[in-house]
Amino acid sequence: MRALQVQHNVRRFGAARLLSVTSPKASARIAPVHLRNVDDPPEPAGLGWSKVTTRLAGICGSDLALIDGHASTYFEDFVSFPLIPGHEIIGELESGQRVVIEPVLGHAARGSVPPWESAAPADGDDYAHLVRGHLKPGIQTGFCCSTGGGWAPWFWAHESQLHPVPDDMSDETAVLVEPLAGSVHAALIATQHTNHHLTDTESPIIAVLGAGTMGLGAIAAVRGALPNARIIAGARYPHQMRFAKGLGADVVAPGDELSRAVRRMSGAHRIGASLSSGAHATINAVGDSASIALSINITRPRGAAVVLGMPGDTKLDLTPLWHREVALLGAYTYGTEHIDGADVRTFDLALALAERIDAERLLSATYRLDEHVEALAHAASAGRRGAVKIAFDLREDH
Repeated sequence: MRALQVQHNVRRFGAARLLSVTSPKASARIAPVHLRNVDDPPEPAGLGWSKVTTRLAGICGSDLALIDGHASTYFEDFVSFPLIPGHEIIGELESGQRVVIEPVLGHAARGSVPPWESAAPADGDDYAHLVRGHLKPGIQTGFCCSTGGGWAPWFWAHESQLHPVPDDMSDETAVLVEPLAGSVHAALIATQHTNHHLTDTESPIIAVLGAGTMGLGAIAAVRGALPNARIIAGARYPHQMRFAKGLGADVVAPGDELSRAVRRMSGAHRIGASLSSGAHATINAVGDSASIALSINITRPRGAAVVLGMPGDTKLDLTPLWHREVALLGAYTYGTEHIDGADVRTFDLALALAERIDAERLLSATYRLDEHVEALAHAASAGRRGAVKIAFDLREDH
């Protein structure tokens, strides 16, 4: 089959990283990702595998970080090359049933015993299975050479990863479910931490830093989980500000004015770079050093800063974290959420959220696989170009 494949080429990764600063298109051209004829991946060992035909596959920030050489070296032992990227997927089974993929290659997919009977792929407190079993190392579909990924006509998926798509949901909405699931997970971490520290008379203040796909999803998810929350969003571009407001933010401010907006709403005082009080929780959907520092500084003492954006290699003064006793929490993917004494799959919540917010409007453009240079450049500069989500369209009528 003809697919986009990434080879492990340190020199090309380095060149792509340098060029990404000034020219996303030049970076995409030099990066070690090529449209080529590749061998069909053999069906993985074990039961429960299905061949999934790709319909739409999104381009995620983690895909871009891999391709342009910004991915953390932490992941070197959790991926296997050559790989076919793509984990934000709406696909079709041989039966004709459309499905979205929960991409984590969990215990069941790898022939290990799940931590409990109904566990989601990402559940559990031991990651050894991600590099063992009958699959090559790989944290997710799209980062494992044994399964393939969504930037190809088809790939292998395990039954534990499949979620049926309602008949009345469009492909364009469904392709947003996976990133929205990550947003829901982060929002629930933030809101549950907030609920533990609220007084009976307080209205929670939640700040969301970043208004790309996942930041916008976090705003919508917080609004659904905490209807009485006062949400402050930091957004860089006008279209992001409009979406943030429409998805439930009470106040939207440019990123460099977010601290001032939080100070006004919370009644805090400024003390140097920090606020005396601040948001009960801050969700960071950016992930760089400056934004994480800002998240800590605008979160009230004993609040929580939740890192949703993949941070990579950062330089951070942890003195404010120590002094303010802020909980710095990661929000990697999704799994099983514990809400009001019940266990709910994050993907089920994300499917409902995608429908509720008409997520299709966040899909800004689609490209064919042979247009991958333009697609990757568009995704890398989405905010500046007035876009949110970019995806590949592999449907025959495209």
